[in-house]
Amino acid sequence: SQGDPVLFVSNPEGVPSDVRRETLDALRDLNRMRQAATLDPEIETRIAQYELAYRMQTSVPELMELSKEPPEVHAMYGTEPGKKSFANNCLLARRLVERGVRFVQLYHRGWDTHGAGEGDDLKHALPAMCQQVDQAAAALVKDLKQRGMLDETIVVWGGEFGRTPMNEGRGGSPYPGRDHHPRAFTMWMAGGGIKPGVAVGATDELGYSVVQDPVHVHDLHATLLHLLGIDHTKLTYNSLGRNFRLTDVAGEVVTKLLA
Repeated sequence: SQGDPVLFVSNPEGVPSDVRRETLDALRDLNRMRQAATLDPEIETRIAQYELAYRMQTSVPELMELSKEPPEVHAMYGTEPGKKSFANNCLLARRLVERGVRFVQLYHRGWDTHGAGEGDDLKHALPAMCQQVDQAAAALVKDLKQRGMLDETIVVWGGEFGRTPMNEGRGGSPYPGRDHHPRAFTMWMAGGGIKPGVAVGATDELGYSVVQDPVHVHDLHATLLHLLGIDHTKLTYNSLGRNFRLTDVAGEVVTKLLA
């Protein structure tokens, strides 16, 4: 890999790791002296934050060194260490989860296929993007399973909306595309507590509207929270004097998805 693994966690130029550790030790001792005198719990929090930052500095370089993975793993994901790719990010996600990271988000852009040209149409752009993500996403699920990690990990794949079933050639373009479409779209999940091979919901024959077992985003959130052991009806926040649920008043757990 090349460059800083994570921006702004490397030591400043001219400051070796041992000097950095000695500096933090001295700062910790001063903070503890102050905490003993004031009994201020915020000081203990500050000490913990410094230590967390240091652990990131020392652990991130090894974490990001994908070249140490065996050839068969790179072949499975389609990864190329040192280059930017969604495949590299999928492999990095597995390495993060292995090291105890509780939440990992992967992002792949470029799906806005309106058909304005070859760069965002269905014939050229869409197959290229699918090639970038399909192998790597499948490899991530397979890798988690073969390492015994999938039962304790939830993988969620999706976007913020779907695409229209009818053609869009933006600006009169001859290239086929699709517009934004919030009425019907698909998300898939795998892992802990999720029943495999189950599909919930169906659209009309055009793929325009949901006509069977609709799942609102609040239902999705309620289901994910349930899988995490959280009762979404009790997860509230106060605003302007009353409690609000993150899943609103209509969110329900989709029991058909539960193993």
